[in-house]
Amino acid sequence: MLSRLGAIPNLHILENVPLSRYTRFAIGGPARVLADASTDQALVESLQVIQEGGCPHTVIGGGTNLIASDDGYPGVVLRYTAPGIEFDGDVVHVEAGAVLQELVDATIDQGLRGLETMTGIPGWVGGAIYGNAGAYGHSINERVQSVRFFDGRDIREIGNAACEFRYRESIFKAHKEWIVLRASLTLEPADAAELQATADNILKIRNEKYPPTMRCAGSIFKNLLLAELPPCVRAQVPERVIREGKVPSAYFLEQAGAKGMCNGDIRVADYHANLIYNDGGGTARQVREMVEELKRRVRGQSGLQLEEEVQYVGDSPVSQETRA
Repeated sequence: MLSRLGAIPNLHILENVPLSRYTRFAIGGPARVLADASTDQALVESLQVIQEGGCPHTVIGGGTNLIASDDGYPGVVLRYTAPGIEFDGDVVHVEAGAVLQELVDATIDQGLRGLETMTGIPGWVGGAIYGNAGAYGHSINERVQSVRFFDGRDIREIGNAACEFRYRESIFKAHKEWIVLRASLTLEPADAAELQATADNILKIRNEKYPPTMRCAGSIFKNLLLAELPPCVRAQVPERVIREGKVPSAYFLEQAGAKGMCNGDIRVADYHANLIYNDGGGTARQVREMVEELKRRVRGQSGLQLEEEVQYVGDSPVSQETRA
């Protein structure tokens, strides 16, 4: 299988690569093979070879929202790395392997409004589409015109409605075998200096909360929709914590005493109850133990079941086919 993969144009292969180098948590044992496909044809051909060989495989993006197993991954970890960004008036066509921040910066430079509130969010565009990333009351789905993807057999394209976007959700999470290749986003003309000022203010706040050098995945749990909370819980939530119809998970975590908790070198920030970080020598097992303990505490106190934003690669209850 390796020799066949090595013969595919535009596919770069490394063997026995520590996944800790490719995740923002800086955690993860070796992947048997890391394969980077820089064209959609290379991606399709590599998947055919991998599947014909019966080898385990998983697809990831920029690794900013992943917890990789301490044991690594026994098969092929595949990434689609095409980084292209093209403008056509107020529409931008962007490949899934483009760095999200580079897309944000490019749209600001072009004087196009719509993505500036996403400044500072790490990762690649494919992961942003997959998880419907967003911040400050806006999500990327608001700007998606269409998404091109590989469904395991064919390359297809669907419009916004068919993507079934919801808060931090999309159809691509429901069909983990589908791989985002490219998206077209519709933006609006605006003053570039004004957009840059907005982005700069947001980046300052974000960097204070999530320092760029911090080994973390940002907020570990999804926030909760106020309308979906049980009436008895909703009645107890102070108005001051409600934002755009959502209640931060950090509120319930703080009530459960999460701030400052630690499990080895895996810690909860003492200033943000929904921020778990690796203080140096943390392990994936310790992260999962911390996640389960926090979920147990909130469930016991308020009856709510928190849901992680992070995805897992390796020995976890989550499907092999994960990406973020």
